[in-house]
Order: sequence, then structure tokens, then C-alpha cells
Amino acid sequence: MIVIGSKHNLPNVTAGKDVRALIEVATLASQLGSDVVTESSNEFRGSNDGRTEFCIGGPLGGANTRTGGHLTAHLPGIAILPYSEGPESAAFVVGGQRYLFEPDSQEYALVAKFTPPTATRPIFLICGQSSLANQAAIHFLKRNHRNVARSLASVDRFCILIKVSDIGTYGFQAAALERDVTGDAFARA
Repeated sequence: MIVIGSKHNLPNVTAGKDVRALIEVATLASQLGSDVVTESSNEFRGSNDGRTEFCIGGPLGGANTRTGGHLTAHLPGIAILPYSEGPESAAFVVGGQRYLFEPDSQEYALVAKFTPPTATRPIFLICGQSSLANQAAIHFLKRNHRNVARSLASVDRFCILIKVSDIGTYGFQAAALERDVTGDAFARA
């Protein structure tokens, strides 16, 4: 199941780069022989039950309310600052460190995997500071999943930060693993 969000402050309109990210995930699932169902974050409520869920998009501006719910319920050590005119607009805060959103220059995406107590299958959360960061994270993981998996303490539950640099030159393709933030992300204050 793929849960897709809307553009910031535009309900029921999905960003083109999020559609591309959805296509990447759907293609991978199809190659593995899985049926793919898509849901709107504005409409879907409930557990993922026995379905693996890919939830794509950040919660700011009401873009993906399900992501906001997942962050609150399962990743309490992550904060996303609101959009503003200042340099900390849409910054991620993890373990006291701020990861700034520099549109079209440098951006970040969080990728987490966890299984809620009400489900038997995991949720993969892809929460970028923009739709480009979402697309970059999925593209990066598609190409580097084996190396990333080897670097993790557990592939059953994790949260990593993907950094997208040199966007003006390389677009979504210049992504790299910034760091594993699992300990901080799942920690309760």
C-alpha cells in the first residue's frame, strides 16, 4: 500500500516529484510480485494491518497528515519546524541537531521503518523537506539498499537521514546517507 500526500496547502493535488517517487515504489513492489494499492493521505485512516505501507511526503502545510501521525506516534524524537521566512524554515530537528532546508541547493529526507503494534507488516516512512527530497531518498535507496542495510544495527526498525546536495546541478540524483538517527528518532523525551 502506498499512501501519498498532497502539495503543501493544496489538498488533493500531488506534486509531480511525489508521483515519480510513487512510481518508483510501485515498480519495485510489482517486480517483487506484490499487488499495489494507492491511498490518499487525506482520506485513508486505519491500520496498515497485513500490508506493507510506504507513506510518502512530509506533514507541513497539511501535505501528508498520515506522516504527521506516524511521526507523533512512533518517532517522537523527530521535530519538523514550521515554514517561515527564517533560515530554520522546515528544518528537521533530531537529537538536538538541526538539518536546514535550503530549497534547490541542499535538502534532507528521513526514511524510517517500523511496525506498529496494530499491524503485522511494516511501514516505510519517506519524509522529505520537499517532493524532490522524497524522490531523491527513494532513488538513493533503490540503488544503495544493500550498503545501507549493512550499516544498520537492525533492518526491522530504523530511521536514517538522507542528504541531497548540489541540487542545482544533479537534481534528485546527488543523494547520500547523512547518518543513522535511529536512537534519537525513536526515543521518548
